Amino acid sequence: MLSKIYPHRTAESVTEGHPDKVCDQMADALLDEFIAEDPKSRTAIEILGSHGHLFIGGEVTSGARKVDVAKTAEKVYREIGYKEPIDIAVKIARQSSDIALGVDTGGAGDQGIMYGYACDETKELMPLAAVLAHKLTMGLSELRKNDKEAERMLGPDGKAQVSFEKDKLTTLLVSTQHAENLSRDELREFLVRKLIKPLLVKYDLNEPDSILVNPTGRFVIGGFAGDSGLTGRKIMVDTYCGLVPHGGGAFSGKDPTKVDRSAAYMARHAAKSMVASGLAKECLVSVAYAIGKAEPLMLFANTFDENSETATKLLGEKFDFRPKAIIEYLDLLKPIYFKTASYGHFGRDGFSWEKTKSV
Repeated sequence: MLSKIYPHRTAESVTEGHPDKVCDQMADALLDEFIAEDPKSRTAIEILGSHGHLFIGGEVTSGARKVDVAKTAEKVYREIGYKEPIDIAVKIARQSSDIALGVDTGGAGDQGIMYGYACDETKELMPLAAVLAHKLTMGLSELRKNDKEAERMLGPDGKAQVSFEKDKLTTLLVSTQHAENLSRDELREFLVRKLIKPLLVKYDLNEPDSILVNPTGRFVIGGFAGDSGLTGRKIMVDTYCGLVPHGGGAFSGKDPTKVDRSAAYMARHAAKSMVASGLAKECLVSVAYAIGKAEPLMLFANTFDENSETATKLLGEKFDFRPKAIIEYLDLLKPIYFKTASYGHFGRDGFSWEKTKSV
């Protein structure tokens, strides 16, 4: 279990209305549209939102001709729940031909290190702290969209955080955008009753020493009106909530030839398969690439016990980490990416990398 590495641990998540996540969802919605029309599309889309303005940049090489970049981005913005006007500028160029030289032959789209992790702490084979943080933010969204009482209270922007000391939940924090006329006491009572208490019961957890709701006392201004947003700025929320290493590469807006994304998915799949097969209680898979080269420079499975050598050997025998092989094995040339862009890429059903194979 994760507590062997970090007895004291904290995990955070954000809602789909958080400014950074808005940008991630826009980027992946665009990726889906390009791939739907041309599965071989190459995209590296970056989005910046700030105070009524949105800038969409990056590189796209695609045969797709029907994608309206600005329209797609605004559609995501509106469907999340924001009504404020937004001015959108687009500056997208073709992918560098120098990069394409290596990718076209099956090599990695960049150098870098990717990690995948799994543990037996939850049925999702994810750290409990990460699961809870995501459940809280997903719960905020579900209440806002489906609960009549919440409709007048909650806005799209929000985040959550949980802290453990060994096996004890010590602090639970929820911050959410809310209506102007709502008091913090009224909001706290509602969230404890409708969100927090049911979650504690479901996971058979102790009531934490501290439950914090909107610690500043007010969170009326949210989204791009309150803060800037940027793709790739929530990489820990996307993966394991800071509880295990991250190589630094973001996911959203990148097609699967970018190993930042596809190799991280494969590493999660491999680590999860190791744990699901009973080889380890937890497993951290590490893989490294050189741009233009297909074979990984490094491939290692750490089980935090005497089985690491065996797991590493199986990793090389059972899983093909060459970029083209990953794309084919995980069936990544489909418009599946928008759904990944909020509440974590791992620990949720419906994605090929969350399935396991016997090792």
